[in-house]
Amino acid sequence: MYLLGYDCGTSSIKVTLLDAGSGVPVASATAPSNEMRIRSPKPGYAEQPPNSWWENLKIATTEILSISQVDPSQIRAIGITYQMHGLVLVDKQLEPLRDSIIWCDSRAVEIGSNAFEQLGPDTCLNDLLNSPGNFTASKLKWVKDNEPDIYRKVHKAMLPGDYIAMKLTGQVFTTESGLSEMILWNFRKNCLAQSVLDHYEIDKDILPEAIPTFSDQGELTSSAAQELGLAAGTKVCYRAGDQPNNALSLNVLGPGEIAATAGTSGVVYGVTDVPSHDPQSRVNSFVHVTHKPDSPRYGVLLCVNGTGIQNNWLKNNVAPDLDYAQMNEQAADIPPGSEGLVTIPFGNGAERILANTCPGGSITGIDFNVHSRPHLFRSAQEGIAFALNYGLSIMKNMNVKPQKIRAGNANMFLSPVFRQAFCNITGTTVELYNTDGSQGAARAAGIGAGIYADFYEAFEGLKCTATIEPDQALKQPYKDAYEKWIEILNRHIEVG
Repeated sequence: MYLLGYDCGTSSIKVTLLDAGSGVPVASATAPSNEMRIRSPKPGYAEQPPNSWWENLKIATTEILSISQVDPSQIRAIGITYQMHGLVLVDKQLEPLRDSIIWCDSRAVEIGSNAFEQLGPDTCLNDLLNSPGNFTASKLKWVKDNEPDIYRKVHKAMLPGDYIAMKLTGQVFTTESGLSEMILWNFRKNCLAQSVLDHYEIDKDILPEAIPTFSDQGELTSSAAQELGLAAGTKVCYRAGDQPNNALSLNVLGPGEIAATAGTSGVVYGVTDVPSHDPQSRVNSFVHVTHKPDSPRYGVLLCVNGTGIQNNWLKNNVAPDLDYAQMNEQAADIPPGSEGLVTIPFGNGAERILANTCPGGSITGIDFNVHSRPHLFRSAQEGIAFALNYGLSIMKNMNVKPQKIRAGNANMFLSPVFRQAFCNITGTTVELYNTDGSQGAARAAGIGAGIYADFYEAFEGLKCTATIEPDQALKQPYKDAYEKWIEILNRHIEVG
């Protein structure tokens, strides 16, 4: 008996086939081999065609079936995780009306800021725990105002994961957690945020019905099964945004537990049982996937847009002859602080931790007689770690007090330089685990299908692969480097 997990990210679609009995992955595949393109028709815009996600999902599924040679009829359930905050619009034939406006698109910043003031900061923060900001509801309002011909044809407005589930099952649903990431959930009343819809003059019928995160969410249609090579009738039993799912993948379920990831974007995600907010909405609160009315769970999320994407930019433009492992190896030869070279990693759209401003990225302090490519590699990784710590300081004011952070042994956490810098500057122990988002989605599908009796049983196959402690010998060098980074950041924001 097997479980299938899809991780529908910004860069690629990853799929994992999990043995339900042992909790051990049987095979995994990723498509495309190069990263998926983000279209930017105007500065600050970021779009992807939803059908490209589906085409790459088909490629990855075909590959995993070929690798594993598993009989598709033995796959009992499917789970989905996806890039958060995107907007997908479909017509009555369930066909996309335009490219998806994805999470790092900045076009709706002003719309969300105006809504925050007009609805009232106290109302927004008490009811929504967030400013409407540059989230999905504000992006939908942008389409309504700027593309009325498209808007008139909209049958449903959904998240990227809802679109993938729709392609699998032919049914359109979302979840309470999904509504919260759209900023369409009233935390005080525990229901749809009608006030936001009224303010944006959006009919609630345009939204999918919300169903439980872990549940029978539809069956694979005959046409989808034929395209994928899977068995018709296979149940979809879970969907969640990538960051709540990343936390779940790491068995971060209860109050006080913290997860981190550093893929295209970098995130620290803490779970609480008390709804809380940042007065400036620089970090955001959502309904966690394990939330229940009688056992509330909320996820507090800080996001830095430009982590892995910055490393990819460096590779493509500075080091096309190297792979990431070689870049990490060269970065390790440079001392902490990168001998005065400072990288500000805010070059991928509006940054929430900077109040939705777009200061751009920068590399500062270059000395032509000192600095080389390895300095650039190390400075970039330190800049990402410092930016995450900057956001973490905001979370600490919301009573999120990390002592230990769990992360998957993947992406930026594969770099010894990055993980030691992150560990030292945050002052936390970091535990790395043999998991990723697609594995988490597969385990969660087993929970949703009732194959696992509880979360404990679902995570029996999860193993800690490494523990990184703060290095006291590096405490002062990283402290000095961070103080310089903050100084440069403040100057950078002023100029911007």
